[in-house]
Amino acid sequence: MSATPISVSRLTLTDFRNYARHTLEVDARPVVLTGANGAGKTNLLEAISLLVPGRGLRRAAFETLARANGNGGWAVAAEADGLLGEVRIGTGIEAGQPGTARSVRIEREPAPVTALGDHVAALWLTPAMDGLFTGPAADRRRFLDRLTVALEPGHAAQSSRFEKLMRQRNKLLDDDMPDARWLDAVETEMAGAAVAVSAARRETVMRLSATQAERGGDDLFPAFSIVIEGELEAALEGASATAVEDHYREQLAAMRRQDGAAGRTLSGPHRSDLAVTHLGKNIAAALASTGEQKALLIGLTLAHADIVSRAEGRNRPPILLLDEIAAHLDDLRRAALYERLLDLNCQAWMTGTDRALFSAISDAAQPFEVAGGGVQPWD
Repeated sequence: MSATPISVSRLTLTDFRNYARHTLEVDARPVVLTGANGAGKTNLLEAISLLVPGRGLRRAAFETLARANGNGGWAVAAEADGLLGEVRIGTGIEAGQPGTARSVRIEREPAPVTALGDHVAALWLTPAMDGLFTGPAADRRRFLDRLTVALEPGHAAQSSRFEKLMRQRNKLLDDDMPDARWLDAVETEMAGAAVAVSAARRETVMRLSATQAERGGDDLFPAFSIVIEGELEAALEGASATAVEDHYREQLAAMRRQDGAAGRTLSGPHRSDLAVTHLGKNIAAALASTGEQKALLIGLTLAHADIVSRAEGRNRPPILLLDEIAAHLDDLRRAALYERLLDLNCQAWMTGTDRALFSAISDAAQPFEVAGGGVQPWD
């Protein structure tokens, strides 16, 4: 049975970035967006990335997404074929809205941001991620968390819960005489959330490893191994979640003085890292060439998209947002990428400045030119 991709059919932006008001209608095929630098191509991808939990592909503060000459508010509305069927989603902030959180509506009814994961799964690659393997561990954790949310939407809520509880604990430890009973309660909840986060991440990595073992790799998208390195993830290999949760709770209690002196929690899933190895050369991804790192990252993302597509037998490839994806690929890798995207049958949104880079896929895709705060089909 042919895969039915998760896809956006109608996207409306209001006072978002450089768009005063624009509606784009597409079908489930790949979408190509070309245009000059600064035309607003990435802004469209960013809008779609806000249809899933989180802060979007740029991780920008929500109040900064408003159009420069607008009233301070912004909105992204979409009609999509989602995990649960056709759905209408809206998100944004109103002019003068206090705080920095965005509001979400699903079928015109208010909903928590985490509920977006029940409807849309999306992955993205941007030029800023080219240094993922050499950058800070926090970037790799965020990358892994996005992969995990696409498979387990509840992971977003558990991650947010853990971060909130950790901040609460850190604040309590800053007091000269913290309330021990309150700390006990916070640490108990914190341990539960921490183990849930670690277990979900570990499951994602295990599924990626299994898929990689099935498919292998080639010279264009090299074979890789992937491991999550962390105390809780390692403990889950040989103990039950309950046992690991109990141990972590005891560890938090034992480290109160040390954590208080440091001003932060020194152990937990917020300290884990993702280790990727280029198997063909048997070297850490961080030591591979820039081109090889890019190929590894693309291969990893495509492998994960295949997992999402097959998860729970749903046969629903996720949306892929690929910003400037073709610019630094040679002709062979570019052709291989397009072939894999078409085989996956996903709605991939790709941007670039040069139409020629998409000549191999333009007949199978929907190409548009972005200019002047608007989007028009290629002429």
